[in-house]
Amino acid sequence: MVLFGLGKLFYVILLLINAVAVLSEERFLGRIGFGKNANEAPAFGQEESTAKSKVIKLIGAVQTLLRIPLIGINILVIIYELLLG
Repeated sequence: MVLFGLGKLFYVILLLINAVAVLSEERFLGRIGFGKNANEAPAFGQEESTAKSKVIKLIGAVQTLLRIPLIGINILVIIYELLLG
């Protein structure tokens, strides 16, 4: 008996990416200190590798790069669910 197959895993990943993509910087991220202005740029030649800075960069990348493909993927999943349920 498989309770958690690949289809369910795909849905969970899709929902998590959707959740990150719709986070509002002014309304939510800024309040908890994860806004883009909270990530102070390191000096020239230095790399900032804190976990917080990596999460801020990941959120920004997801919001920038995956916004348009997510629309298409969500439409396909909705049509699939409507037709094959």
